[in-house]
Amino acid sequence: MNGDVSAFAHRGLLPAIWSAWALYWWISSRDVKATARREPAASRLMHLGPMAIAAAILWMPALDVSFLDARFLASTPWAFWSGTALTVAGLAFAVWARRVLGRNWSAIVTLKHGHELVTRGPYALVRHPIYTGLLLGFLGSAIARGHRSGLVAVALFFLAALRKYRMEECWMHERFGDAYEAYRSRVKAIVPFVF
Repeated sequence: MNGDVSAFAHRGLLPAIWSAWALYWWISSRDVKATARREPAASRLMHLGPMAIAAAILWMPALDVSFLDARFLASTPWAFWSGTALTVAGLAFAVWARRVLGRNWSAIVTLKHGHELVTRGPYALVRHPIYTGLLLGFLGSAIARGHRSGLVAVALFFLAALRKYRMEECWMHERFGDAYEAYRSRVKAIVPFVF
């Protein structure tokens, strides 16, 4: 069974999980507030491009680079199911955050008309729970697949999310001032109690 675990992860269950998440994300993106301010297109490419590359690296069967195609975890049912559970937990956390954020959400850095400072639900645990959830999803998928390239994808996604969240933080400070600074001082950005 061990030889089949990686193939199953790549071709079956994990792509189905990510596809279900993407479908939900697309459907829910259709009911958002009008945009008052939007980041420039060149700025969007600076984080959306690396995020897309990270996703492609995560799902490519092989990169034809022996170091990256090598395994960092043995292909075992334990690794596959642990990684899959982490993926589901991460994506569920992102969905919870998306639902709590409601119509204030946007795929790119924006301020909405009537934008609200949301600090409840997952936003009471971390300031950027969608990134937290997606990062867990990437990490879980990398564990389930077990290839070093998955770790590169996780690192690339993290760096892109870091750039994006820093821009969001500036805009939220401009919009909400002291209220955002108070929130920022008591709630970590991505990892509860740590970072």
